[in-house]
Amino acid sequence: MKQITINTFRSDVIYQKILEAPIEKKEDIFRYELMKPFQEKWDIYRIPLKAKQPRGYDIVMASDMLGYLTPKKVDDTVREQIKLLSDDGFWEKCQRSIELSFQQFLEYGIELPRKDYVFTNILLNPESPYAIMCDNYCGDGGIPGYITGALVPSKETLARVPIALAHEVNHNVRFQFELWRDDITVGEYMICEGLAENFATSLYGEDQVGPWVSKTDQETLNDYIKPIIFDGLDKSGMAEITGYMYGDEMAKMRDYFPVGLPYCAGYACGYYLIKHYLHKTGKSIVEATLTPAAEILREVKDFWK
Repeated sequence: MKQITINTFRSDVIYQKILEAPIEKKEDIFRYELMKPFQEKWDIYRIPLKAKQPRGYDIVMASDMLGYLTPKKVDDTVREQIKLLSDDGFWEKCQRSIELSFQQFLEYGIELPRKDYVFTNILLNPESPYAIMCDNYCGDGGIPGYITGALVPSKETLARVPIALAHEVNHNVRFQFELWRDDITVGEYMICEGLAENFATSLYGEDQVGPWVSKTDQETLNDYIKPIIFDGLDKSGMAEITGYMYGDEMAKMRDYFPVGLPYCAGYACGYYLIKHYLHKTGKSIVEATLTPAAEILREVKDFWK
C-alpha cells in the first residue's frame, strides 16, 4: 500500500507449533515466536517477555490477565480452534479490512508518521470472563504500528473480527496525532471509542456494530447511563475510568472502582455521542478522527440534554 507497509504475522503457525511442543517448551515458543514481533508494544505496556524471577510478571502472566489463551492451555482441547484460525480466507479478509481502513486516511491526504505496521490474531481463552462479555472477539490497536484481533474461533467470530480490526485501525491512526496519556479522562477515552466504532460501521454498516454498543438499549442510555457519565467526564486514570467505560463488572474484576454502570456503557455512550457530532457538524468520520476531544465535547453539549 502506498506510504505504508502492513505485515501480517500468521499466529496460527505458531499456535500449531505450541500445540505439538512438549509442555516445558510451550511458554518459550509463546514468548519468543508469537509475542516477540510485538515487543515494542509490550515494552510500552511495561510487560517483559520473560520475568527475571520465577513466577514473576511477564507476557505469559499478562496474557492470562488479558483473557488470552496461555501457552500451557494450547493442547488437544483447542486443536479445532487452531484449525479454524488457519483459514486463509479469514486472514485475507483481515488484511483487506486493515488496508481498506488505512486507505480512508491516506486518500484524505493524511500523512501518517508511522510507516510500518504489524498485524496478527491472538486466541482468547473461552473460559475468560473478558471473552464471554465481548462475545468471544475483540481487538487492540492502541499502540501505533501494532494491530491485533483476538478471538475464540467460530463461524461467527471469524466473520466479526475483520470489522473489529477497522475499529482498531482507527485507534492506531488517532493515537499517532492525539497521543495516549496515562491521565486520559473519561470524556477523552469515550471520544476515542466512539470514533473507532463509528469508523467501523461507516465501512461495514450500522447493523455490524459491536456488542460493546449493541448490548445497550436507547432507554437505558438516555435515562440511566448519560447522567452518570456526564458527571464523570473529567475523571482520569484507569482506576477511575474503567467503571465508566467498561462497566461495574469489569471494574470489580480489575479491583477498580464501580460507578453503577452496565457492560461497556462508555463505549455505547461514545458511539452515539460521535454519531450526534457527525450529524451536527457534517464532518466525515475521517476528519473527526483527527479532531481533539475537547473540541468535540464542546460541540455536543446538547447531546446530554
